Amino acid sequence: MGFKCGIVGLPNVGKSTIFNALSKGSAASSNFPFCTIDPNVGIAYINDKRLYKLAEMVNPKKITPAVVEFVDIAGLVKDAHSGAGLGNKFLSHIRDVEVIVHIVRCFSDENIIHTEGDINPKRDIDIVETELMLADLQTVENALGRAQKMSKSNEKQYKVRAEILESIKSFLETGKQLKNIDLDKQQQEIVKELRLLSAKPVIYAANVSDDSINGNEYSKSVQEIAESQRSPFVIISGKTEEELSQLNDQDRSEFMSMMGIKESGLDKLAKIGYDTLGLITFFTAGPKEVRGWTIKRGTTAKDAAGTIHTDIQRGFIRAEVIDYEDYVRLGGEKEAKEKGLMRLEGKDYIMKDGDVVYFRFNV
Repeated sequence: MGFKCGIVGLPNVGKSTIFNALSKGSAASSNFPFCTIDPNVGIAYINDKRLYKLAEMVNPKKITPAVVEFVDIAGLVKDAHSGAGLGNKFLSHIRDVEVIVHIVRCFSDENIIHTEGDINPKRDIDIVETELMLADLQTVENALGRAQKMSKSNEKQYKVRAEILESIKSFLETGKQLKNIDLDKQQQEIVKELRLLSAKPVIYAANVSDDSINGNEYSKSVQEIAESQRSPFVIISGKTEEELSQLNDQDRSEFMSMMGIKESGLDKLAKIGYDTLGLITFFTAGPKEVRGWTIKRGTTAKDAAGTIHTDIQRGFIRAEVIDYEDYVRLGGEKEAKEKGLMRLEGKDYIMKDGDVVYFRFNV
């Protein structure tokens, strides 16, 4: 699928617990650092009310929600950029994600050690973000050295590249995250090429105890940092979410009602991750299956068809499209077609969030 959010943070902040609940996975969680050595990849379902409304109308044999990938990466420690705690290996995994979910410990538990000795969200965030910037600085310095060496051949392209890398290096040396700096087009291209970590958008997630599901003094400090960086923020109780993930739909609903929770923290996180990645959902609806499909905003109808099957993309003829609101308001596909609200779109049509689509193709 390729749309990935990477879960990072210090050791013992609850990353694997949250990952397990998010993906209903089985990542190991233990009371010591580096329990997770290889990254766990899990699929989180997007809890989209539109999907279930369509299913209610169509009554299909199967319902499949849209999804987003989450990658659980082992805890970072001070000096991870230089290899501490196998940091280089862990940092390399983060380079492959598009969005970073930074889990910050906002709960006290004497049975779970904190690698820094006490609960201090601001310090913990600083440690992780400093490591990301230092790792970027190493990457840029290495690339700069290569560009300077090649520029001795008097080829203009390498001199220009070296100048751009010098400018990025100077930004990093100020201690600022690249995502908070306005970069020009050439700088952005190199940042993307080098997959620099501090340029990736960040979602801050405050992991609180089950008696603080609406937040506490620690989560407030995380929220302030997120707001100062214009980054998304969400409160999660990893312990509560893990319990919820093990319940059936009815028990889950009753438990949430008892706890006074309208929407789980992980549902919020999945949606925020989805939005931050710039993703939208289109639907296919038929007697066999009602399904949500994940695509990037700006995707054409032909490319969207390819998310279902490459044969549909290859043999694309047209897309029969109904707006979700029209589909529901009129009572279904047949009624929308009769009212002239089913549109025939070509391969260059830009898909909209909520489109209900049937692709015509011939291979």
